[in-house]
Amino acid sequence: MKHAHKFYIGGEWVGPTVSRAREVIDPSTEQPIGTIALGSATDAEKAVAAARRAFASFSQTSKQERIDLLKRIVTILKRRNDELGDIISREMGAPLAMARAEQAGIGAAHFEQTIKALETFAFDYMQGTTRIVHEPVGVVGMITPWNWPINQIACKVAPALATGCTMVLKPSEIAPFNAVVFAEIMDEAGVPKGVFNLVQGDGPTVGAMLASHPDVDMVSFTGSTRAGIAMALAAAPTVKRVHQELGGKSPNIILRSADFAAAVAAGVRRCFGNSGQTCTSPTRMLVPAERMGEASSIAAKEAAALVVGPPSDPRTDLGPVASAAQFEKIQALIERGIAEGAELVAGGPGRPSHLNAGYYVRPTVFARVTNQMTIAREEIFGPVLSIIGYDGEDEAIAIANDTPYGLAAYIQGDLPEARAIASRLRTGTVRLNSSAWDAAAPFGGYKQSGNGREYGKFGLHEFTEIKGIVGFSNG
Repeated sequence: MKHAHKFYIGGEWVGPTVSRAREVIDPSTEQPIGTIALGSATDAEKAVAAARRAFASFSQTSKQERIDLLKRIVTILKRRNDELGDIISREMGAPLAMARAEQAGIGAAHFEQTIKALETFAFDYMQGTTRIVHEPVGVVGMITPWNWPINQIACKVAPALATGCTMVLKPSEIAPFNAVVFAEIMDEAGVPKGVFNLVQGDGPTVGAMLASHPDVDMVSFTGSTRAGIAMALAAAPTVKRVHQELGGKSPNIILRSADFAAAVAAGVRRCFGNSGQTCTSPTRMLVPAERMGEASSIAAKEAAALVVGPPSDPRTDLGPVASAAQFEKIQALIERGIAEGAELVAGGPGRPSHLNAGYYVRPTVFARVTNQMTIAREEIFGPVLSIIGYDGEDEAIAIANDTPYGLAAYIQGDLPEARAIASRLRTGTVRLNSSAWDAAAPFGGYKQSGNGREYGKFGLHEFTEIKGIVGFSNG
């Protein structure tokens, strides 16, 4: 890759201050597919300085200028979509068709939704004699993960550009090449020099520098709750805005009124999508206690039907998980589930028998799980489903809310009943009856799932400061 050993700073591709390389591993083979340069605190400092210089002019651009810029980006994103998908598939193991259609395609979808929201967004309006003004928050440090890399880059960069912010992006070092292509797209689209900057690196070095830097006005972080806490602590001395999308342990409540077989099967597929590496995955399936056996049988059959294999094989449903560390964590938690007495009805420890290399995990289903077991408490981030029984609606809601997280929840059943239950769940998103993803819906969590919201107009609000000019008119 042409720019793999350079950073994009101030509108130019520049080499690192200190030469330090990291291998990027193909999780399907466990072999390197290339290397990237890792940045230092000095590289991050240069990028922040470039963003600060660019803010003075970019913050004063018109809404129409920014809309035109976003439209140019969409055009190039679509042209390079399959290239992005191919890279993501190799970096983090998503099946190729899914990587192109969803992993890469979601980038343009976010930009298009941001354009739509920006066209009607009121940056200033009168409230009595006071003028209310939404102004760009300033320089934003962005730290993004490997599991949906372009999704998280796009839903931060798009609203930042739309509101007149400048930024420094640090993508995951596990899946970094897609961010290089994204930076090339920003350059081709004519993003003004210094508005968008890319520095590769690790969390303790570049990530911590962005979070703590006094010239960074906001840090937007997506990742684990543990890492989010570290980012917040680093940001605290400068009292900057901290925007976080963190972990989840999402419940999927299947009501007695649901089409039971269809709901269980759909819940398994949604849990295992992206090899379970989605923060909103419905990993806790709540079913009426008297139907536990039926649910277990349906889920086991659905899991067994999934094809685990190389991302390049069109028959593959689930590719590998993204890294050795992730594989080992998942294996340990599967073993923990067995040790704590959950009933293993599908999958289990180890790779699928037909695969002898790669970070492949057997699609695993545990039944008769209690909500106090480790597999029901911790975010596994792999294809592991826990089925929990409940006796009545109130108990189902109590179990659903009994988690330190609050990112997403799912309800299957009679729509009026599902709506009533949705109002009682402590979570940022509730999806009813396998509803489709909505790029305009607010995305973010309660409790330890983070703070702030992304997507559409909600993302625009996050990247602005609000100013009141009192006495602007004499009435």
